[in-house]
Amino acid sequence: MSPIVLVLIAVVAVAIVYFLFLRKPAAPELPAKPEPKKLEPAREQPAEAKAKPPKRPAAEVADKEQERREAQKPAEAAKPAAKKEEKPVVEAKAPEKPAAKAIDEEFGKPVVLDPATLRKGLSRTRGGMIARLADLIRGRREIDPALLAELEEVLLTSDVGVKTTQALVQRLHARLENKELGDADKVWAALRAEAEAILGTGGRLRLRQKPEVVMVVGVNGSGKTTTIGKLAAKLKDQGKVVVLGAGDTFRAAAVQQLEVWGEREGAKVVKGKEGADPSSVLFEAVNAAKDANADVLLCDTAGRLHTKTNLMEELQKVRRTIGKALDGAPQETLLVLDATNGQNALEQAKQFKEAIDITGVVLTKLDGTAKGGVILAIADELKLPVRYIGIGERAADLREFDAAEFVEALFAGRDAISTEAA
Repeated sequence: MSPIVLVLIAVVAVAIVYFLFLRKPAAPELPAKPEPKKLEPAREQPAEAKAKPPKRPAAEVADKEQERREAQKPAEAAKPAAKKEEKPVVEAKAPEKPAAKAIDEEFGKPVVLDPATLRKGLSRTRGGMIARLADLIRGRREIDPALLAELEEVLLTSDVGVKTTQALVQRLHARLENKELGDADKVWAALRAEAEAILGTGGRLRLRQKPEVVMVVGVNGSGKTTTIGKLAAKLKDQGKVVVLGAGDTFRAAAVQQLEVWGEREGAKVVKGKEGADPSSVLFEAVNAAKDANADVLLCDTAGRLHTKTNLMEELQKVRRTIGKALDGAPQETLLVLDATNGQNALEQAKQFKEAIDITGVVLTKLDGTAKGGVILAIADELKLPVRYIGIGERAADLREFDAAEFVEALFAGRDAISTEAA
């Protein structure tokens, strides 16, 4: 071989050796540069090492996750259950009817004989008129005409009405002259007795034939449609077959409201198109009630201002049409009055009584007013029996009227007035 070739071979060999020599130290240098970076994972490794080697904590974590998932399952299962429980409350307001039945079964008498609920419902009137009367009478040493004059002022400002107040005070004067009002207790007892005498007997509807047709009238907002629904609930609880006549054809909401009550109580609702002649709708309702062999037909009518002559004449026409469909119908015409109107409710009653034959009064919203004294004026001046009173929103809160129980709950004893929670 020539020297040149030998030299080339030597150079290549040296290069290869040199290259191999350089790669071997390069391998350790590469990890050496990121070594500081690897120090951090190296420090984290103990944490991982702690997590990995004992594998029990990892299993425990998995177990815990499983437990968490299992815990979520009942929670998710509970959610639809909660929705299911909400539905009955929204759809049916279910507690109303069973509560009314429970009370009826407990007392074996009309619901009105529950004095505690009545006292609560009449708390505003008792806290107003009755409390003021009690303050005048309590601890009075001398019973004289001056006391009666003060009592008269309280009664006049409590919506009892001028005529009724004067008549009541005159009777108290007669008792005073006859030495019957010797002390405060006797004055209080006399007031209660006079109130009960004014209110008379009142009482529930008396079903005399099938179907008994009940026409319900009143001004706008007095609570006619709601009263009809509550009456339907009460009659249904007594095992009666009820039909509802949607005679308020001018207010779509009234028809819808009646349909809701009808569906809830299983009562057929007879209705016409919006704006239809109310007389024809109620004529058909009477025939439907006869065909269904119903016990009671409850006829709704449009609210009307008592001062509008044309509307009152229309009401007379409705009444005559019902009579053509069934002899003697309607057997009952109930006037629904809003107690919060006070003396204006009395004026309404006068106008309605002049226009049509009213057979009874339903006084609503007594729980929301201190003007409950108007019930005395209505009973005294118009000589109309109070059939029902409303002291709440539930169906059971439309209560059959009993004068003795009403007066007992209204006066509730002089001592109770200052201690009872309103």
